[in-house]
Amino acid sequence: MKFHQGFYKVKNEQKYVGSRSPRYRSGWELTFMRMCDNHPSVIQWASEPVRIPYKHPFTGKMSMYVPDFMMVYVNKKGKKIAEMVEIKPKKQTTLESIKSQQDKVNYLINRAKWLAAGEWAKRKGIRFRVLNEDSIYAIK
Repeated sequence: MKFHQGFYKVKNEQKYVGSRSPRYRSGWELTFMRMCDNHPSVIQWASEPVRIPYKHPFTGKMSMYVPDFMMVYVNKKGKKIAEMVEIKPKKQTTLESIKSQQDKVNYLINRAKWLAAGEWAKRKGIRFRVLNEDSIYAIK
């Protein structure tokens, strides 16, 4: 299966704070990059900016999780919000969307990653959320 992937050409370079060119691995990630780059409320963003250790649920070994994005935006009340975002297919984000054994494996691994990311984000005073194809296109 071939996925939509490549490097994104940043238009508003003053907003991008990543250390390397942003790479997208899906059309959903590309859509999110365009939103971060062009939305007037987003003041900073980065692609794959941090590495978070987590315990792999099947091997028990420590592994590294690299969330897709970090961004800082101004909400409707004028408050700056820092948020880490992961983008995944719906079938890997909700129990009710699981259709195969592989989907279940992916879900359990992702859940371990996201628990570690949520704890990491909480210690840093930022938010963490997972977007899927339903939620990514609902962003205004």
